[in-house]
Amino acid sequence: MATTVAEVMTREPISVGPQESLAVAARAMRAADAGDVLVVEDDRLVGILTDRDIVVRAVAEDRDPTAATVRDVCSSDLESVTPDTRLEDAAELMRLRAVRRLPVVEGSRPVGVVSLGDLAVERDEESVLGQVSAMPGNR
Repeated sequence: MATTVAEVMTREPISVGPQESLAVAARAMRAADAGDVLVVEDDRLVGILTDRDIVVRAVAEDRDPTAATVRDVCSSDLESVTPDTRLEDAAELMRLRAVRRLPVVEGSRPVGVVSLGDLAVERDEESVLGQVSAMPGNR
């Protein structure tokens, strides 16, 4: 059974620059079948943008996704973990911060993402969340 984030995280996360449009970020998510992209500037993690951020902070506010930038709606007050973070500690951090994903960094450079689904699959693949998270994505 895995004990560290490195063993379950998604490696080589999709990233976009903060100046990119939301439309560009959404297309990157679609191409990767992912619900998030890391926001990276000068090889340094500066934020995370989720599909929910685009809907709630942009579309619902009538912002033009071709004009609004990632910087306009991404979350920049981030918690992150390192590859050697224990899974229990990552799960506790997610609980405390009420987040579903944590960027994984070495220094300030992103190297992965660990999600609530990753933890569910590892800890209890038979749980509903574990089963749903293990399913292939929708395209």
